[in-house]
Amino acid sequence: MENYLDLEGEFEVAPQELKRDLENRHVQLIAIGGTIGTGLFLGSGKAIQQAGPSIIFAYLIVGIAVFFVMRALGELLLSKAGYQSFTDIAEDYLGPRAAFVTGWTYWFCWIMTAMADIIAVGVYVQYWFDIPQWVPAVICLIILLGLNLLTVKNFGELEFWFALIKVVTILALIAIGVILVVIGFKTDAGTVALSNIWTHGGVFPNGISGFLLSFQMVVFAFVGVELVGVSAAETANPEKSIPSAINKIPLRILFFYVGAIIALLSINAWTELTPAESPFVKTFSLVGIPIAAGIINFVVLTSAASACNSGMFSTSRILYNLSRNEQAPAHFAKLNKNHVPSNALLISTLVLSVGALLSKLIPETAFGIVTTISAICFIWVWGVILICHLRYKKTKPELQAKSKFKAPLTPFINYVVLALFAAILIIMLFAEETRPALLLTPLWFILLFVLYSTNRRKREKTNIQGFKPMER
Repeated sequence: MENYLDLEGEFEVAPQELKRDLENRHVQLIAIGGTIGTGLFLGSGKAIQQAGPSIIFAYLIVGIAVFFVMRALGELLLSKAGYQSFTDIAEDYLGPRAAFVTGWTYWFCWIMTAMADIIAVGVYVQYWFDIPQWVPAVICLIILLGLNLLTVKNFGELEFWFALIKVVTILALIAIGVILVVIGFKTDAGTVALSNIWTHGGVFPNGISGFLLSFQMVVFAFVGVELVGVSAAETANPEKSIPSAINKIPLRILFFYVGAIIALLSINAWTELTPAESPFVKTFSLVGIPIAAGIINFVVLTSAASACNSGMFSTSRILYNLSRNEQAPAHFAKLNKNHVPSNALLISTLVLSVGALLSKLIPETAFGIVTTISAICFIWVWGVILICHLRYKKTKPELQAKSKFKAPLTPFINYVVLALFAAILIIMLFAEETRPALLLTPLWFILLFVLYSTNRRKREKTNIQGFKPMER
């Protein structure tokens, strides 16, 4: 145990170490849960409307890029036993300022993502009940907060079953799609066939511009894949579980994104899908199994709850690490008797509850706003990971030589993926819907740089007798 300084300036003793209660099966399913969420189940409707069938290529391109980001992150995490998240990595290779900005930006990323998920919960519940979106959103937040305050194992178990439901659902959709294509099943919209992918205006029905505009929502679909890195500090055997989870990402992308979208577009003409509802629910309704549509709506509801659960977990752990590194109020470093950063969890939940407020104030546009902001900030975080990996290769060649989990095609692929991310930001600048969020986002980074400078000056002026800064 170590001393920590609370907000009142008094010393207390708390169990300062996170508990390594996440088993390999938890990490594997957390990795899957991180790559399947609201961005696919709800956001894909908007992406399909923008790009048509070419959305398949957008998912492939971003999925491959994210895989290389994860390989870089995996090598970095395993290069030093003391790393608890990639904010620690950023501090080692880019300095404390970069760690401060990246840590708080990642917290903000997940706040935005969890807001989108909590908004989606309200949308899905309206499939059955005509109630305001914000009511189920608040209820969901309270339940998840209670579960997360208990133990990290609860989070792991919850994600395990949530992710399992998502996996089974998508595999079922793909299997049903194959069967319907083989038998030439007829729906109210026409015959189920692979040719539906290219016979309704071609693969690029909205041209290259439509294809490019879809990248914002596609990026949002992949946010959370790096959650494996956040969970490293609470993983029982990271040397085994993290490489295993990361190496399976390409297969998951192929099945859970490309396979699912091909199945959707074979059963439905892309012109039949709208951003207002989940294309998964729409597809099962079209097949003529009303009860199946209700079941799928329940699945996508649990998916949104799962993603929000991940958001609560990651934001609390990021605040905990920031506090341990004296980059956030010391109160956030306090763990409860279950080794959960309860103060960090409570404040994160309070902030992301703004998503419920947005559901009440602007229910029609809330989802689009928060997903755009989330995608922009996640591009920053993924970019920092790649830059840290470049620094690692250049400044720590002895560690890189000993690595048992080397990232492939580096440093070339790091530059290629960074260029892709820059191109996506430029596309957002030209898109009317995403431009306002992109232009406002720099204000967040300016605020962080100012806060860091202010915080550093205060620390330099403050010399508390007997206070020993916490070690990581």
